[in-house]
Amino acid sequence: MSQHAVLDSATHRDLRVRMEPGEELGDKVMSCIAVPNEFRQVQAHFPILFHKDQATGNFNAVALFGFENGENLFLNDGEWDAGYRPLALSIQPFLIGRGRDGDAPSQVHIDMEHARTGDPDGVRLFDDAGQATPYLEDVANKLGKLDAGYRASEGFFAALKRWDLLEHFTLDVTLNDGAKRSLVGFHILNEDKVRQLDGAALGELQEAGYLMPMFMALASLSHITELVARKNVREVHA
Repeated sequence: MSQHAVLDSATHRDLRVRMEPGEELGDKVMSCIAVPNEFRQVQAHFPILFHKDQATGNFNAVALFGFENGENLFLNDGEWDAGYRPLALSIQPFLIGRGRDGDAPSQVHIDMEHARTGDPDGVRLFDDAGQATPYLEDVANKLGKLDAGYRASEGFFAALKRWDLLEHFTLDVTLNDGAKRSLVGFHILNEDKVRQLDGAALGELQEAGYLMPMFMALASLSHITELVARKNVREVHA
């Protein structure tokens, strides 16, 4: 269960948080949300796929870490084996909170029941004077980027829908030991349709700032082969 609280220096002056990667700390996941304004960083290490919420019809993007639920091929003995951690993972156990008025200033919330929260060996959030530590300042900066990415995502996915640029994606993988794995339930950008966009469409997408994340998502698919290689290595040492 989650227990969200507004973070403040009076109540949480001595609170500490674990910041290192770890299976028991919430990193044992096959994917996490990625937002378009971080696609450049994400595509350097992970495939970017798109997932459709069947209840709402809305899409979101994810950075792919594995082929099965609970599998993260970039997490090795508590070490993160990539040069980037997506924002949605790196800000845990914090989140953005808002009042009922959507225009109200955002607040930093913390999940008091998260595995990272309250460990005496963790990192302090506030110093003795009640000022935010460099760690908390970094988290707040990442929360701001993630929040901005969420807000911009609606227009980005609306444009992809408008031009019908997403297609179903299924991946069947045969590992070196003969075992088979299937990845279903995702979408990718249809590269042929992207290539066929006319000047007006390209101009509209460029003006909105959507072309770059589209290209980054397409480029990221080259990492699927690397992900299969990681899976093969993991199976050998299992």
